[in-house]
Amino acid sequence: MTRLPLIAFLLLGVSACATASAGQGPATTTPVAAPAQGTPGERLRALFAASDAAMLRRSPIAALGRGDYANADQLGGYFTDEFTAAERSAAEDDLAALRAIDRNALNDTDKLAYDVFKYTREQDLSGLAPDLLALTQVRPVNHFGGVHTFYAVLASGRSIAPFRNVDDYQDNLSRHAQFGAIIDRIIGRFREGLASGVVDTKLTARNMVEQLDNLLNAAPEANVFLGPVQNFPEGVPEGDRARLRAAHEAAWRDQIAPAYRRLRDFLQTEYLPRARDGAGLMYMQGGERLYRRLIEENTTLPLEAQALHDLGLSEVARIRSEMEAIKARVGFNGTLKQFFEHLRTDPRFTPASREALRDGYYAIGRTVDERIGQFFSHVPRSRLEIREVEAFRERTDAAGSYMDGSADGSRPGVFYFNAYDLPSRPTWGMETLYLHEGAPGHHFQIMLAAENEALPNFMRFGGNTAYVEGWALYAETLWDELGMETDPYQRFGGLNDEMLRAMRLVVDTGIHALGWTRERAIQYMLDNSGLPETDITAEVERYIAIPGQALAYKVGQLKILELRARAEAALGSRFDIRAFHDQVLNTGALPLAVLERKIDAWIASQRR
Repeated sequence: MTRLPLIAFLLLGVSACATASAGQGPATTTPVAAPAQGTPGERLRALFAASDAAMLRRSPIAALGRGDYANADQLGGYFTDEFTAAERSAAEDDLAALRAIDRNALNDTDKLAYDVFKYTREQDLSGLAPDLLALTQVRPVNHFGGVHTFYAVLASGRSIAPFRNVDDYQDNLSRHAQFGAIIDRIIGRFREGLASGVVDTKLTARNMVEQLDNLLNAAPEANVFLGPVQNFPEGVPEGDRARLRAAHEAAWRDQIAPAYRRLRDFLQTEYLPRARDGAGLMYMQGGERLYRRLIEENTTLPLEAQALHDLGLSEVARIRSEMEAIKARVGFNGTLKQFFEHLRTDPRFTPASREALRDGYYAIGRTVDERIGQFFSHVPRSRLEIREVEAFRERTDAAGSYMDGSADGSRPGVFYFNAYDLPSRPTWGMETLYLHEGAPGHHFQIMLAAENEALPNFMRFGGNTAYVEGWALYAETLWDELGMETDPYQRFGGLNDEMLRAMRLVVDTGIHALGWTRERAIQYMLDNSGLPETDITAEVERYIAIPGQALAYKVGQLKILELRARAEAALGSRFDIRAFHDQVLNTGALPLAVLERKIDAWIASQRR
């Protein structure tokens, strides 16, 4: 369960770390300097604005996500050395400009922004080091995310690209014309990895081939690239519709499908035979060093793999004891493992239909909405839409995910639920999934930041996984306050999802640092949770594809819970849960050490 698909594209599709402007020619950057005039705070905010504007010029896809359509006809020139160099230059220029501003002369709010900007750009620059790029950019996409799947969603008419009028449709056709070049650059990056010996797993390659086959073999009525021309909006005149429909059909036939086929055939015939067998990064050239980097990148803390593994084992043991209590409460006679199997297989926990699953989430959303104001002083203006995962990606997708809305509210945030293999979508897992992906999880954290125009844009729209996913997992702990999980089976669902995040600490480190196989990881998760095997298999294959990301959830949640307990103990009767939540959420996604300093300062201010 994660924030998708825009972030997946911007992180994986830019693992060459190029967020570029036009799809033509090399990227260039104009150095950003802190203005010489004004107070230090004014100079700082001017730097933030200039840096953000420069990033949007380099990245039309990021601009699309913001509702800026000035370069909507461009995809960007990703996966080239020129764009990587441009990103590196931009990060260096931003840090140089930041050093020219005296942090000690800033107020507390600006100091916080200064620290987040410094941390973010230093991390960006670190990720662009040549020795690290040699391990990342040669594996440009995988089955969990990347251009090949993101672009299908982008072009579907159900994502960040608008389809309101003829110009929007022409922009889409222009992007289609550039898509093949991006796919060819992806193939080129993979070939660089073959030459250097840095290759992804056979598992990941096979899953990508399956995804591409699904896209290529879709029936015309299910082809997401033709979705926008099946139902035109009123803004497209009747006289233009036949022409646009024919142009989109030709683009699929002559541009997009051939590009997908090139990538599919390359992966099947050239890459797969030379991909690695070992699932973990420890089996990849340079993988141990990369995994250390990914741990810190995803948790924002300098943690060791073994320490995270041991923390996971401890959390698993604690949660198992609470699951035993639920088993006793419902009167199940048998072992916990037998209880897991009962929950996986009893037909009464299987949604009756896709529509029933959808309607169940609608009902959960209404219940949460009735009580949310008691615990949050601010709620997003943007509405939250509940939507089913598209068929072409549902087999390998998570049980649920979230896609950002637009800051102006014109595009809603989306909670995606996965209806693939209905017996693997037990009803007892629905409430906690909604709390995490929808409200007050990802939707609140992401949209409250995006809608807060007092923040600089890098704080409104940026973030780190430990905070973003840590908040969403923390949101699951609010089940009691929000009137959820009153049924013991739904409470088990909450524990089961918490168990998933605890097991991630064990399994991710097990795979990438301790030599666990895919099969051992799957069995461990079957033995310690009620998750269906379909979900567990997708989870384990996700950890193989994107090492380290799964570590962020528990680390972030435990830090927020620690800070809440600290505030409650220090403030006693003066502790206000609404004020605490506002302090955690009102400055966007902070590195955990920065968040801790902020909450400590807030606690001190409340005690005066």
